[in-house]
Amino acid sequence: MLKFLELNPDVPRSSVFVDDYSFGAYNAVGFGKFTDLSEEDKKDVKLRQPELDGGFGSWWKYLTNVMSLSPIDKENPGIPEGVLRLGGTFVVQGENVVYQWSDRIPGDHPEPEDVLAFIATTKAAAVSS
Repeated sequence: MLKFLELNPDVPRSSVFVDDYSFGAYNAVGFGKFTDLSEEDKKDVKLRQPELDGGFGSWWKYLTNVMSLSPIDKENPGIPEGVLRLGGTFVVQGENVVYQWSDRIPGDHPEPEDVLAFIATTKAAAVSS
C-alpha cells in the first residue's frame, strides 16, 4: 500500500481500504473472479490501455511498478489471486453507498466524469424533491 500511496500522492490515506488475501471485502460486496465469467459476459466489454501522457518515462514507471503493486501471496505462488479478482467503484456518503459499479472484467471501470455526473444528477434530484 505504501508504494501505491507514493505513486498516487493525491489519494488521501484516509480514503484507502486494503483487503487481505482472504478477499473478505470483495466477497462481501459480490465481486467475483475473472475466471468465473462466461464468454457472453466478456463479449461486450472493451479494455482500454492506461492513458499515460508523459511519454516513455510514464510507461517505464507504469511497467516497473505494476508487479510491485500486484497483490502477491508469498505462501501461494502462481497466478496471484488478486490479479484474477474483479473490483469496482463505490461512492459513499456517510453510511450510504450512493453509487456502485461492479467491473465485468479487469480494466472495465466507469469513467470518472460519468461517476461525477451521476452524483451531480442524484444531488440535483434530491434538492428539487
